[in-house]
Amino acid sequence: MDMTRTDRIVLKDRRNIGQVLSRVGDKWTMMVIYILQNGPRRFNDMKRSIDGISQQMLTRTLRALERDGMVSRTILPLSPPQVEYALTPLGKSLSAPVLTLCKWACDNIDGINSAQNLFDGRDGS
Repeated sequence: MDMTRTDRIVLKDRRNIGQVLSRVGDKWTMMVIYILQNGPRRFNDMKRSIDGISQQMLTRTLRALERDGMVSRTILPLSPPQVEYALTPLGKSLSAPVLTLCKWACDNIDGINSAQNLFDGRDGS
């Protein structure tokens, strides 16, 4: 069987690809990238903008993104000090695929819900 170039890349790098996708593919990471694509935001502003995220989960997500080099954290010289988060160039490079995925989700949520309702309504399920 002849493998395509894409198949060889995926097989060769599957561990690395899996690690990256597991970090950037969760819903909170996607939402933070989406929120930050329009510019820097403060923590509480992001928390208000992301429905359902806890303070602890937002903190954890931002720290992971900062560790991965996708988000920068700047302490503003105010009294009291405030913190602002922004996408780095690496994070900005992820914002286009995230935006595409978010648009796809919005465009297809009705179809997904219909499919789930049909599936859930089957006999024996």
